[in-house]
Amino acid sequence: MFSFFRKKTPAPPQTVVTTTPETLAQPALMPAPATAPVPVRSSWIDKLKTGLRKTGASIATVFAGTQIDDALYEDLETALLMADTGVKATEHLLQDLKRRVKDSKTTEPAAVKGLLVESLTDLLAPLQKPLVIGRFKPTVIMVAGVNGAGKTTSIGKLTRHLAASHTSVLLAAADTFRAAAREQLMVWADRTAVDIISQDGGDPAAVAFDAVSAGKARGRDVVLVDTAGRLPTQLHLMEELRKIKRVIQKAGPAQDSLGQPAADDKEAAKFATPPHEVLLVIDGNTGQNALTQVKAFDDALGLTGLIVTKLDGTAKGGVLAAIARERPIPVYFIGVGEKLEDLETFNAREFAQALLS
Repeated sequence: MFSFFRKKTPAPPQTVVTTTPETLAQPALMPAPATAPVPVRSSWIDKLKTGLRKTGASIATVFAGTQIDDALYEDLETALLMADTGVKATEHLLQDLKRRVKDSKTTEPAAVKGLLVESLTDLLAPLQKPLVIGRFKPTVIMVAGVNGAGKTTSIGKLTRHLAASHTSVLLAAADTFRAAAREQLMVWADRTAVDIISQDGGDPAAVAFDAVSAGKARGRDVVLVDTAGRLPTQLHLMEELRKIKRVIQKAGPAQDSLGQPAADDKEAAKFATPPHEVLLVIDGNTGQNALTQVKAFDDALGLTGLIVTKLDGTAKGGVLAAIARERPIPVYFIGVGEKLEDLETFNAREFAQALLS
């Protein structure tokens, strides 16, 4: 179930291709038929716990002893580092945990685990922010990420939920480097009954500009721009991303939610100029490399949010603590599988409890 903060009255749903919303499975934001099961967030949390079970089990063994001593903290330090929490976040958590133990006069090792949940929740809290849709029309969202992180799939899932919640969406297939990227995005456009702007082998920046211009002309609520997957070490491709962002900015300020110019002065015009969101999709299985990607893409593009995928299977999950400590960029969504309902909004306490369950 997605939670979007909307600042305008939802527009009626639009069907722009032969596939209609009625032929699709009902999403969490739409009233479900009487015969359809209602998605429950608790079931999704169970999936998250399952995905992070390996990490939780390794940390839980630390608190199986009979006393709180230096050995416990040393074992906990090792467990956190193995969970990809990183040196800085681990040091912070240990110092904060020792303070909480002292202040609460805790004497049982089992109780320390609960205090660690509180400490981790506080560390992750700055990452818990909603994706704002509706302040500008269109809200332009540029999505980046390395190949294999689940970028295009995440865009498809996000599109499905936006379209189903009566938010009109336009897709931009600006990933012209990967052979199947355009076709993959076109499949999602067909499934979700939304328009797509694409060119066969066209310039990525030109595709993005055309999509933003079309989104403004057609009165779309959201324009989602898919970009080519690349490693941060591929400098020439990172420069291509910067070019895409610069060209999108040339489309000019968006309107506000009432259809009026969103800028009365230069500062307001700068704020309203697209892209309004620059998201990075990262693979939860890549550990500290994910933090490296966040830093590199943030330095290049100025990230506004993250989508963390594949937090099922072998994911350690502690990298979110490292991100919170070293580059606290909001985590809008996390994913634990391939199904539509497996992409959810990030909640700091839920994640801390799942990681340490």
